[in-house]
Amino acid sequence: MFSIISWAIILQKAGLFGRIRRQSDQFLRIFRATRGVANPQALATAGSPFASVYSAGYRELQSQVGTSAGNPAPPKLKSLAAVTVGMQLAAAEEVRRVEKGMSWLATTGSVTPFIGLFGTVWGIIDAFSGLGSAGAASLRAVAPGIAEALVTTAAGLAAAIPAVIFYNQFLQNIRDLAQRLDTFALEVTAQIEKTFS
Repeated sequence: MFSIISWAIILQKAGLFGRIRRQSDQFLRIFRATRGVANPQALATAGSPFASVYSAGYRELQSQVGTSAGNPAPPKLKSLAAVTVGMQLAAAEEVRRVEKGMSWLATTGSVTPFIGLFGTVWGIIDAFSGLGSAGAASLRAVAPGIAEALVTTAAGLAAAIPAVIFYNQFLQNIRDLAQRLDTFALEVTAQIEKTFS
């Protein structure tokens, strides 16, 4: 059960990170080509975490500089920090969304070897108690029971090893995404400051 659920999460996460990479590269390419503060709909690629972060900053910006038809003066930004905080909150939410399921991989990696070991110990106890009731004290009498018992350790390790490997890989992907989102929020903040200051 641990292995099946872990592999489902691994395949889902691998697809998710591939999709995020493609959509984010496309979004950043379009964003950097616009050279200004553009409407998020003009930048397309709504699936990217970068698009969500940008949209949050853009919404806060629009709430501050809402232009009125009778005011000919250029719009002024009230609080750049509020725009930055809005983007940071959106970035944290995107990271939380990507982290879903990671605790299962960590649990699988740490618990299943012990479950397998418990099964092995139980099987060896059972094999030796069968030895006493059979009345024979040879390796031939206990070997099949011990071999069966060792299968549970192998099963536990077979579930744990891929979970730990992919957990570490996905954790690195999440850290990279979080760092890139923070850097992007600073980039957008600088662009807004140049445009509205």
